[in-house]
Amino acid sequence: MTIRHVREILSSAAPEELEYPVPSTDHSDHVVWLALKGHTRIAADHLLHKEMIGHLKETVGRIIRALNIKFNNSMMQLAEGQEERRHVLTLARSYDLLVQTALNFFGLESRKIVGFPEEEIERALELIKNTLESWEMVERKGIFGEGDGNAPIAKFVVEENLSEMKKVMSKFYIEPGSMLSYLAENIEKEIEENSILLSFLNGTKEQIQENVYYKMAERDMCKFGNDYALGLRWLRHIGYVQVSTNPSLAAIAYEDEPSLWEGYKTKQFGAENLCTDLESISNEHPEWRGDPEGYGDEIAAYGTEVAIWPNLAIFRPIAIASDMFHGMISLQLNPNTADDCEKSIMDAFKIYSDAEKFFKKYDMYLLWGYSKDIERGRPNIVFKVAGSSSTAIDITTVLESHGIGTNNTVTFAVSQETRLILAKIEGRAQAIKRGILPTTVYETNMGGRLDDHIREHKAERLLKKALEKVKDKGKALEELAEKLGCLEDVKGAESMDEKIRTVCHRRYLRPINREAFIELLAKAGILGDSKEEIAKRLSELERSISYGGICVTKRVHEIFFSSENMPKWLVYIQSKYGLTEDQAEKVLRAIHVLPASKRKSAETLETLANEHIVHTEFPNHQKNVLMRSKESDFSMEEYRNSVTEPPNQELLTRLLNDEDVGGIFRGVWELTPYLVKKLKKAGISDAEKYGTGGLHPSEWAELGSTKKTMLEFSNSYEKFKKKCLEHVRKWRENL
Repeated sequence: MTIRHVREILSSAAPEELEYPVPSTDHSDHVVWLALKGHTRIAADHLLHKEMIGHLKETVGRIIRALNIKFNNSMMQLAEGQEERRHVLTLARSYDLLVQTALNFFGLESRKIVGFPEEEIERALELIKNTLESWEMVERKGIFGEGDGNAPIAKFVVEENLSEMKKVMSKFYIEPGSMLSYLAENIEKEIEENSILLSFLNGTKEQIQENVYYKMAERDMCKFGNDYALGLRWLRHIGYVQVSTNPSLAAIAYEDEPSLWEGYKTKQFGAENLCTDLESISNEHPEWRGDPEGYGDEIAAYGTEVAIWPNLAIFRPIAIASDMFHGMISLQLNPNTADDCEKSIMDAFKIYSDAEKFFKKYDMYLLWGYSKDIERGRPNIVFKVAGSSSTAIDITTVLESHGIGTNNTVTFAVSQETRLILAKIEGRAQAIKRGILPTTVYETNMGGRLDDHIREHKAERLLKKALEKVKDKGKALEELAEKLGCLEDVKGAESMDEKIRTVCHRRYLRPINREAFIELLAKAGILGDSKEEIAKRLSELERSISYGGICVTKRVHEIFFSSENMPKWLVYIQSKYGLTEDQAEKVLRAIHVLPASKRKSAETLETLANEHIVHTEFPNHQKNVLMRSKESDFSMEEYRNSVTEPPNQELLTRLLNDEDVGGIFRGVWELTPYLVKKLKKAGISDAEKYGTGGLHPSEWAELGSTKKTMLEFSNSYEKFKKKCLEHVRKWRENL
C-alpha cells in the first residue's frame, strides 16, 4: 500500500457522529471509543484532567491493550484484503491517538496546569513509545511477514501533524515567517525513515521543551497567548494559555485553512471534529439563501464562530483544569457597531449562548466520567470590546457583571486602559456579589500600533519639511517611493498629502531610519548637516519611538499591579463594593495587561511579569523572540519581572520633548484629573506623578492610532463578510 493510496483514503474520511447517551464503560473505553470514531484530539484531551492524576499509567495501559488488539486485527484483515478503508482508518486513528497523547504529555499543559507528576508522565510516555514502535514494525513487516518494509499509514499521520504547523501564515506570509513553520522544518530534519514515529516524537519533544516560550512559562516568568487562529494545539504544548482574534485574523484563518469553508467535519486530523461548518448552518437558515445581503452581519458572525469554535475546543482542557483562569479565547465584536452599547451586548449574549450550546455537547464527551461538580457548558470565551469611544466603559462593565469576560482592544493610552480596568473591577465586583466566579480577562495594549502611528506622524512632518527644500517635489517624492518599493501606490494617490501618507506608512518606512529616507533628508538639510549626523539622529528617534508602547505597558502595570499599589487596590475594592478579602482578590487576580501588536523581540522581553501580564504573540513575532533567544548574549533570567523595571528615561524624555510627536505621546502617557482623583481614593497618595494631560474618553476616537486601527478592522470585517456572502450564494446556486 503506497502513501498516495493511504492519503486518498484518509484525506476524504470524515469522523463518525457521536451518539448520546455515551456508551463508554470506563475512561480507557471512552478514549478508545472516541478515537476509533475519528475524534482523536478530544480522546487524547480527555486524559488531561486533575482526577486522572495517580491513574495515568494504568489508564494508558488499558487504552493500549484495547487498541493493540484492534490494530493487529486490522493488519490481519488488510493482509486478507478485507474492508481496506475501515481497517486503514482504525490503524491511522490508533496511531494518531497515541501521538496526540504523547504530545499532550510533552507539553507544559500536562505538568503546569493539570499537575501530573513528572514520573507519572514519563511512565505513560514509555508505554506509548514502546507501543508505537511495535505497531510501526508490524505495519512494515506485516502480521505474517508479507510487508514491503514501508509504513505509509504511520508516515501519513506524521505528515498531517507537521502540515498543521506549516499552515500558519502559509498564505499570509510576513518576514521572518512563523515560529511553528520553523519548528516543523527542524522536526522534519530529525525524522528517520526506518523509525518514523519515534524519531518524530523525539524531535518534537526537543522543539517543544527547548523553546524559549516553554522555558519562560515553565519558570513562571510570564504567560503567553497567540495572536492568530491556527496552530493552537502546538502552542498549547509550548505553554500558551490564551488566543486573541479580530476580523483580520478570522479572515486570514480561512485563507490558511480553506477547509473552514467546507466544515471541520470533513477533516480527520485537523481541528476539533465536533465543530459545525458554515454551509450546514446556512442550510438551517433558508432566509439567508433568499436574501444573503439582508443577513450579512448575521452570516459573518456565524462565519467567525466557525473559525473560533476549534480554538475554544483546543484550549478547553486547560480552561476546565484551571477554573477558567487559563484557556480563554478572545473574540472581537462587530467593529462597525463598537459604539452601540445595546447592539454590542446583544451580539455578545448571542455568541455566548451559541458557545454554551456547543460546549454542553462537547463537554459531554470531553468530561465524561469525571465529577458532576465540574461546571459544564460555560464557554472559555472573552469578548474584545473596542476602546474606540466611551461606550466601551459601559459595555465592559455590563458584560463583566454577568461573568462574561472582556478583552479591551484598540487601546493605546494609559488613561484609556486605566479607565477600562476600573470598569472591569466594577463589573467583576457585581458578578462576585451574585456568586458568579469571574474568568480571566485582559486589557490589551496595542503598543506596536501606537509606535507605528507616532512614527508615521513624525515621518510625515519630516518629509513635508524636506519637500519644501527641493525644487521638484513630485520627482523627489517618486524617487523616494521607488527606493522604498511603493511607487505604484504613490502614483495612484490623488493628492500630495495622500502621497506623503503612503510613503510614510509602516509598510514602507519602518524603521524610520531607512537609507533612502536619510538620503532625502540629507539633500534637504533636515535634521543635520551631514548624512552621518542625520542617520544618527534618526536611529535615536527610531529607538525612542519603538519604546513608546513598552512605556505604556510598564505604567499601566505599575498603577494596578506593582507591589506598592496592588495591596491598596485590594483594600479599596473591599471597602467600595462590600467584599471580603478573598472576593476582592478574585476581582483583581485574573485581570491581565495584554501587550499586543509587537514588532520587536524587546517588546516581549522587556515587559515580562509572573503575574498580571499575558503576552499575545503574532506568529512571525514568536519567531523573532525565538531567534533572539538563540543569540550568544541572550540571558533569559535577565528579563524576569522586566515590566517592573523603570522606563529608560533617555528614550522617554526624547519622546515627550519631540516637537512633532511629544504632544501625542503625552496624551497616551499621562492620566486625567478624574483618574488621579480615583487613584487617590484608592490610597495611591502620589497619583499626581502620573500627570493629568492624558486622553479623556471623549478623545479616544480622535487618536490617530484609534482611527487607523478601527478603519483596518472595519475594512477587514467587510471583506470577510463579503466572502461569507459569496459562499452562501454559491451554496444557494448549487441547491
